[in-house]
Amino acid sequence: MTARARRRTRVEVAVRERAVLGEGPTWDPATGRLIWVDILGSRVHTHTPADGTRTVMATGQHVGAAAPRAGGGLVVNLRDGVGLYGPDASFSWLVHDPVPGRRGNDAAVAPDGALWAGSMRDDEAPGGGSLIRVAPDGTATGQLTVGVGNGTGWSPDGGTMFYIDSLTHRIDAFRVEDGPGGGGSGPGGAAPDGPRLTGRRTFAVAEDGAGVFDGLTVDADGCVWAALWDGGQIRRYTPSGTLDRVLELPVRRPTSCAFGGPGLRDLYITSARVGLARPHPLSGSLLVLPDAGQGLPATPFAG
Repeated sequence: MTARARRRTRVEVAVRERAVLGEGPTWDPATGRLIWVDILGSRVHTHTPADGTRTVMATGQHVGAAAPRAGGGLVVNLRDGVGLYGPDASFSWLVHDPVPGRRGNDAAVAPDGALWAGSMRDDEAPGGGSLIRVAPDGTATGQLTVGVGNGTGWSPDGGTMFYIDSLTHRIDAFRVEDGPGGGGSGPGGAAPDGPRLTGRRTFAVAEDGAGVFDGLTVDADGCVWAALWDGGQIRRYTPSGTLDRVLELPVRRPTSCAFGGPGLRDLYITSARVGLARPHPLSGSLLVLPDAGQGLPATPFAG
């Protein structure tokens, strides 16, 4: 990586906010708005760049992620499972699986319209969380046992899934294959009519002192953009895993990123202030890097 590729970036403030643990930015093309959450604040936020309109919705319990549904409304990864909000804000459980001391964390919708939802224990114990695939009909299938289930994204052709278990300090890549699987919670587990993950490999590693990988997004060129918690950076890796761009940020704890705005050219970044004795004034805000790259269209949840 050249010195030119590593530079402090003039970020803009999309929404000035004091989110405790901002996370999960997702662009909703149907409404032209950015959806994001404050996990510990138990709120789902939206921001419409065209006119600056904002909404805030309380969920009543910790919310790790929110994404648009094909028919309107939201799918949310909550403390006690995966829930659905209708266009009229009515709520129902799709997967209700409360476990004391565990909560939902990051989640993402796959190209086939299923939700891949991560979880973690409050004490961040290794192996205390999981990654499950939730089909549109609510069928939940265990895929991985994890510590802190975080960033999930797919290559432009859908054949590779990138995944972050933050406790491992790396980004892993899997092949996504159709075919029968054994179910359960192992790396090869999948529903008989669903995809299975094979060929797990290390895609990128965060060196000592660089911070911890958190959320990620994949762009139209197949590059992976990942946030470094406690590293104050967004890093871009080429499809081969080569680090080719580092964006220095004013906040110490960026949590995730997603492309949105006109033409999916703007990179939105969530951030946190939790655990910081002296947080930066922008910690907890939604930031944006205009014209940072070219994003992929988001797939709404098909349920």
